[in-house]
Amino acid sequence: MVSFSILNSILNPILNPLLTLVYDPNNPFFGALIGVFIIATTVAFVITLANKLLVDQDRLAFLQKEMKGFQQDMMKAQKSGDPKAMADMQKKQTEFMSLQKEMMLNSFKPMIVTFVPIIIVFYWMAGNPLINHMYLNMPTFAYYVLLVPLFHTFYHQSAGVPVFAIEWLGWYILCSFAMSLIWRKLMGLKGQGM
Repeated sequence: MVSFSILNSILNPILNPLLTLVYDPNNPFFGALIGVFIIATTVAFVITLANKLLVDQDRLAFLQKEMKGFQQDMMKAQKSGDPKAMADMQKKQTEFMSLQKEMMLNSFKPMIVTFVPIIIVFYWMAGNPLINHMYLNMPTFAYYVLLVPLFHTFYHQSAGVPVFAIEWLGWYILCSFAMSLIWRKLMGLKGQGM
């Protein structure tokens, strides 16, 4: 893998200005918060655009409708206990599997295109001292409503970070999730997913 110093020499001139775009003497992390927000917004835009361009949205909506109908028919057949209905559903299951495979392959296209660049940006963010030391104090209400304690069971806080705070990764996830929803709405994407 590319060494961190080579990656820094390429990405620092591009991304570091985002981290120092806004300076607040009362909050040394404010610039990093804005920078991570801009990076999360950009990544969410790129992923959403890749979904828009690489996935046939009408076909995806059709496949989801077909799969939902098949699942409902399967539940009816199981509840009825009718062996003939179950045999018919077993025959249809091969068709269902091919639809499921097509939908899965369709959804992998954008991931294949965006995976490597996003990993590189994450690698850079994790190693950047302006980002990996930042945290955001949250109001107690928001801390619990956003299920941050659940997130902290998987991703432990660094030493010295206040209890009701999220670090850069939590902030990135919040920004990315919110901006993905907005981009998907603006671009008119159908179906589910991020």
